[in-house]
Amino acid sequence: MTRRVADLRTTLAGLDAMPGELVRVREEVPARFGVSSRYARWAGAPAPPPTGPGPAVLFEQVTPENGPPGAVLMGLYGTRRRAAALLGLTPAELPYRLLDAVASPVPPVRIQGEAPWVRTSCEPDLTRLPVPVLTDEDAGPYLTLGAVLVTDPETGVRNLSVHRMCLQGPDRLTIWMVPGRDLERAYEAALRRGQTLPVSVHLGIAPAVLLSSCCPTSLVPAELDELAVAGALGGAPVELMPCVTVEAECIAHAEYVIEGELLPERRPENPAGSAATPEFLGYQGRAHPSLPVIRVTGITARQGAILQAVSGPGHEQSILLGFGMEAAVLDRLLRHGAPVLAVHCHTAGGGQLMTVVQWRHKRAAEDDALVREACKAILEEFRMIKLVVAVDEDVDLESDQDLWWAMATRLQADQDVVVLPDREGFPLDPTQSTAYSPTVSADGRTAKAVFDCTVPFAHRERFRRARFTPEVPPTAPGPQLPTERFLR
Repeated sequence: MTRRVADLRTTLAGLDAMPGELVRVREEVPARFGVSSRYARWAGAPAPPPTGPGPAVLFEQVTPENGPPGAVLMGLYGTRRRAAALLGLTPAELPYRLLDAVASPVPPVRIQGEAPWVRTSCEPDLTRLPVPVLTDEDAGPYLTLGAVLVTDPETGVRNLSVHRMCLQGPDRLTIWMVPGRDLERAYEAALRRGQTLPVSVHLGIAPAVLLSSCCPTSLVPAELDELAVAGALGGAPVELMPCVTVEAECIAHAEYVIEGELLPERRPENPAGSAATPEFLGYQGRAHPSLPVIRVTGITARQGAILQAVSGPGHEQSILLGFGMEAAVLDRLLRHGAPVLAVHCHTAGGGQLMTVVQWRHKRAAEDDALVREACKAILEEFRMIKLVVAVDEDVDLESDQDLWWAMATRLQADQDVVVLPDREGFPLDPTQSTAYSPTVSADGRTAKAVFDCTVPFAHRERFRRARFTPEVPPTAPGPQLPTERFLR
């Protein structure tokens, strides 16, 4: 297996050599609103317009309220093309590579002695870190890409997952854990034993590690270590070290490691109001009245550490969530022998609610029913998915123009839209409530729909797209079209 240097800085060095992919902001920027307001034009939907996908942005001097300036990275995964290219892949290839990584995991390794580079211990004071505050409604500074590593005290299995964490003081964080997921189970196992749960929170990690941490349980089950998936995805085992202040492990190549313990103590996420921080579906989040607390016991950082963050509503968080969901849907369809080519969990649905499935051209009339039943099965099996759009292999999944063209010319609403009423859904979508719809039986339930934009087998000749003869190369070079570049 080829050894690869697995750290964030190697990734950024690669982007530096590619025009338009990385912007460096060298002037001083405040952590409160400064980073988010400047990055907003590149955040991409579902951030409110005017906005659009753009480069990764490294703010080199972000000033916290109680400390010296530090670097903050936003937008590394701000386009699907760039996110996949960080691993040498295309967006269509990445879900298949995730499936391979889950099937053939590469366990992490413990390294002894010093880290591969110098790490310095910092006073465990979170207020000295350049943690952004995104909006004036936010409960406070949030760690938005903090990858939490724990070991379940009952099963001994590691779990790495990203959670939003709000600074509640120099050594306190509240953490929102999605109910029923692996981190909550490990936390509850520790509480049953009368113990706290040691944790390490990582900011600024390699793409293979971060993408693996965002995969759903339907793809990476509880008994499988996400770090082993990351090792296979990145081409080399993830390197671990012992923490300094707690009995836990940490990822050696992280920019920051925040060590601590999850306490039985609980606190309101926002003691002063009802807002949390923007959610990935584009709406302002609601603060939870009672969340578990992490007591911070130590912080280590690389020299000139880079704190990586996301803007809650935007392409980046949706892309990180979407690739794992695509792999999970692909896995389900391939295991059932469906003639699927690709799956695209669209950023407009936060990478979760809207799924486009590309099918091979139909070979028999029976394929009409097969496609529709498979799409309905996706809606039944994946709670988060609300809309499935089925398209043929001549439609470009990465082109919104092509998707809308298929919707406009290959769908009749009275026969090609299938509605599944009152299914389990996702309450962060504000339509999924009894206040919005009298047809759902409880909040967090929703009507789901299939938009079948595949051509019926019997009519395939009527839907042939125009083809153009490839241009014969001129004998002399002609005028060149301008190269597409990101706006700066």
